[in-house]
Amino acid sequence: MRIGTRRSALATTQSGHVAAALTEKLGVETVLVEITTDGDRSQAAGTPLVGAPSMGVFVSALRDALLAGEVDVAVHSLKDLPTYATEGITLAAVPVREDPRDIVVARDGLTLGELPPGSKVGTGSPRRVAQIEALGLGVEVHGLRGNVDTRIGRVREGVLDAVVLARAGLARLDRLDEVTEVLDPLQVLPAPGQGALAVECRSDDAATIAAVAALDDPATRAAVAAERSVMAVLEGGCAAPIGALAELAEGDDGPELWLRAVILSTDGVLSVRRSASAPLGDDPAGWSAAGTALGASLAAEMLVDGAAELMAPHDSTSHQSARSAEVHNA
Repeated sequence: MRIGTRRSALATTQSGHVAAALTEKLGVETVLVEITTDGDRSQAAGTPLVGAPSMGVFVSALRDALLAGEVDVAVHSLKDLPTYATEGITLAAVPVREDPRDIVVARDGLTLGELPPGSKVGTGSPRRVAQIEALGLGVEVHGLRGNVDTRIGRVREGVLDAVVLARAGLARLDRLDEVTEVLDPLQVLPAPGQGALAVECRSDDAATIAAVAALDDPATRAAVAAERSVMAVLEGGCAAPIGALAELAEGDDGPELWLRAVILSTDGVLSVRRSASAPLGDDPAGWSAAGTALGASLAAEMLVDGAAELMAPHDSTSHQSARSAEVHNA
């Protein structure tokens, strides 16, 4: 089975995990096929993704190879996938998710809150920028691109005091010993789908779809379906300041899905937050649909609360006099 992957160390490690799982569960031989994406090329050139149609730039080349029959399976970080369906492509499996939280790698073992005002914190994510600004710590947030080594290297070189990354990436690279803080989702919500992998197949390849389905985890699929449904309704890509996290819990009447979401102005001054829950039922086959419905409902409430206004540019002076819209619904 030919598995398409991006060339980065993290991507090949993630795809290697999928390959190992397929071999263990099904006994099939696998080979990784490395493919360079538009996102990799722009990242190597230092071209910023913000302000460009960034959702999917790490995905399209892998999907092209899949549709051309050059690979049988494509493995992506799920948060990179566009929220709309693509003709000829089936999401065959969403394996068990890594911890979706964000982490800090800072000088001298410091946490984000321990950094002195004026410290330089690096991240390439508008979502992280807005939520860090909302904490009011007085740090300076700087744009940052590159692979894990490049980003952490900026701290080691003294160029930055800290960087904020996804914990899942460092976990898969076996580098959690470099983490100085795991950020509480109450402070910084992760990106929709963060920490999860997407395993795609050609829609007409029924045999491969059936085989890969052995890797699917219904709880993870339901959670990311809810988070991505929020993003889809809010019409946000990975350049939009949107965070969401869904978690499975055992309720009085069976499994439930709890979802939290936030959308912020780019400077973090304005925000709309909501949370909600829904029962999943006894059949895991229906959990993904329940998650999608929960996310769509929550996002619709956020739009009523003013989320659409936060998607448009705001005058920073008006932000200072505006009151943050904090709405919580259990």
